[in-house]
Amino acid sequence: MRLIEGLDALLALDLPSLVGDGPQSHSVVAVGVFDGVHLGHQRLLHELLEMTSRLPGVPTVVTFRNHPDQVLRGNAPPLIVSVPHRVRLLRRAGVQRLVLLDFEPRLQQMTARRFAEDLLTSRLRCTGLLLGYDSALGKDREGTPARFRELGAELGFEVRAGQPFLCDGQPVSSTKIRSAITSGDLDLAQRLLGRRASTFGVVRHGDGRGKGLGFPTANFTPETPVLPPTGVYAVEAILDGNVLPGVANLGARPTFGGDAQNALEVHLFDFDGDLYGRELEVAFVSRIRGEQKFADVHELRAQIARDAQSARDRLRA
Repeated sequence: MRLIEGLDALLALDLPSLVGDGPQSHSVVAVGVFDGVHLGHQRLLHELLEMTSRLPGVPTVVTFRNHPDQVLRGNAPPLIVSVPHRVRLLRRAGVQRLVLLDFEPRLQQMTARRFAEDLLTSRLRCTGLLLGYDSALGKDREGTPARFRELGAELGFEVRAGQPFLCDGQPVSSTKIRSAITSGDLDLAQRLLGRRASTFGVVRHGDGRGKGLGFPTANFTPETPVLPPTGVYAVEAILDGNVLPGVANLGARPTFGGDAQNALEVHLFDFDGDLYGRELEVAFVSRIRGEQKFADVHELRAQIARDAQSARDRLRA
């Protein structure tokens, strides 16, 4: 997947010089935040791939590093997944060209026509544009699907608007997913996301206590603030495309004095390898217990052994 970062990089983009003047130099574009890449987003991405099968061009997503509400309203909800995690999920969904922009005043003040002419037509050589059913881009939120249909008819690209994806008769939304994850309703989060709630990070060196207890762990600070309640979980970790079962502790490690920031410690079953510096995606399968403080390391070791067996049993089930 080709990544184009920043508005200046997009304004300088010359696709024919990069890939030649063929179908690869055109784009079929979807625009949105895609926070969580949930079921509604996934259906939109499936529609994007369907459009690409009919129109010349590469399946392309234009998304934003920061939530537009931060600029438009002065505050924004926390992101369900970090930007690197979102990039990974979009790549997994079949996106081949990704434009990652900071939502900034230049974009906020850009009219729908300028967005269509300067970015879509001139730089991305857009043949098709796919928008969410409630999209409203640019200055004064004038860039609705209806407005872009007018511009597409004039500038030569097809425009379609996706439909909301319903679950229990209600549209799937990032707001509902945030609430489900933070309240610990992992089953509901999975239904709305189309996959398990997960986090992502780069494995760092820890203090070696897990290895000393007989349960070596991969340690990292989750890159997203939207996390389930602290505690011990049966998990599945994705490493180089492989799904590895394990048990994890999410929290401040009170037995060892507590940390200022929650960390994730993951013990992968039957795994022997070096994970330092590698990206790890960890999906929360089932909560085993809450986080607690133990009297000594012997009590902690015994509990970890019970937790590991419980995690194995739940993952097998």
